[in-house]
Amino acid sequence: MAYSINRKPLLANSTSDSEFDDEFETEVDDASVSVPDQKPFFKPLPRDRYNLAYIVFYLLGINTLIPWSFFITADDYWMYKFREIHPNNTGTNNYTHTEILEKRTDLQASFTSYLNVASAIPNTFFLILNTFLSKRISQKVRMIGSQLLILIMFIITTAFVKINTDECQHVFLILTLTSVAFVNALSAIFGGSLMGIVGRFSSKYITAMSGGQALGGIFTALTEIVALWIGASPVISGLIFFIIGDVVLFFSLIAYIFLEKEEFFKHHMVEKSYQEPNFSVNAEVSFVDRHRVSYTRILKRVWPYGLSMFLVFFVSIAVYPAITVLVESQDKGKGYAWNDIYFVPVVTYLTFSCGDYIGRLLSGIFLWPKKKPYLVVILSLLRGLFIPAFLFCNAQPRHHLQVYIESDVYYILLTVLFAIGNGYLCNICFILAPTIVEPQDKEIASIMMGAFLGLGLTAGSALSLILVKVL
Repeated sequence: MAYSINRKPLLANSTSDSEFDDEFETEVDDASVSVPDQKPFFKPLPRDRYNLAYIVFYLLGINTLIPWSFFITADDYWMYKFREIHPNNTGTNNYTHTEILEKRTDLQASFTSYLNVASAIPNTFFLILNTFLSKRISQKVRMIGSQLLILIMFIITTAFVKINTDECQHVFLILTLTSVAFVNALSAIFGGSLMGIVGRFSSKYITAMSGGQALGGIFTALTEIVALWIGASPVISGLIFFIIGDVVLFFSLIAYIFLEKEEFFKHHMVEKSYQEPNFSVNAEVSFVDRHRVSYTRILKRVWPYGLSMFLVFFVSIAVYPAITVLVESQDKGKGYAWNDIYFVPVVTYLTFSCGDYIGRLLSGIFLWPKKKPYLVVILSLLRGLFIPAFLFCNAQPRHHLQVYIESDVYYILLTVLFAIGNGYLCNICFILAPTIVEPQDKEIASIMMGAFLGLGLTAGSALSLILVKVL
């Protein structure tokens, strides 16, 4: 007995029975034999094989802050480059950490603030610009092109380590700040694009990217501590810093190229636009894309988280590292290595980076407050109390304010709370902002968070210049 299996499309033009039988009839000898559908009704979602995307997002997160982290953490190198020059010590690099900072010059005291401004202004401008470039310049160009140019600029910075700049410190300062500005402009394009990409993924991957940013700070701080521990000169220390930076930037670029080829990545990057059916007279059904990007609509939804992001980084950059790098141990000068050599790199950089990392991890586990953005704003505002607190710590040199918090223990506790709050609130904003917009607008919402972050960096760095003079 034969069974006819009708495979004719439902809306196909009618044909005669004989034509249909000739074209679509299939003979099956056994009634118990079933003919499986040739295409599965549901296509299984691609998986993140070996957690590759998760690992690469961590690495890319590190890459977003590696240039800035190495610039601000290579403190001994910069202090050596801008030290007070005497006729008998030009071109020598046999300086100890204590000798370089025995009497800070104006360039040494102000360099970190200059670095903040040179980083923040181009970073902010291009983070904002990236919001509009995301729909006009391809993702591949923004991600790969920016990383490649950052690597080239960082290699040039590495070459300057071995060049004697004692006779032209101000020229070297201008060249350095110009290089920093270019690197941060490119980092803004890269970082803003990365935020837009990761905004399409789950909170797990957002936390990976955000955690990678904090991990980059830990990595650079440990590099400086190891350089001090082995007794490397400021020049060798700087060379170690920037060569490691070159290597990390290179592997980050290669890792992203491989990530783009993964099915899991391609699946999340498919543009899922809103479509509604359009029925024509001849009964054919087509779908018309009705979604249009409205930056105003997106901004109206995400502004509480954007304001919180601005406040978080405004407060953080106002004092870190411009003020915190000047804080000295209460027992400095008594001959102990911890107080004279390791206090600043361990407390200012490593402790802050570890606290920041912990805060970002906690926000990925305890996502609170979820539906109360005003609470996030209030918590971000309360962090402003850290500004006067750090000003009253033992930051040197100072000319106007008194020291009220001299104890190293209190300063370390302040740094831990300050850092955890920074990481927690920052990641909360990154995770929650894309959840309150349409799926098609997640990328723009995440990029907007980057723009608010940049505004906070710029305003905070401008305030840091004033606060350094207020001390």
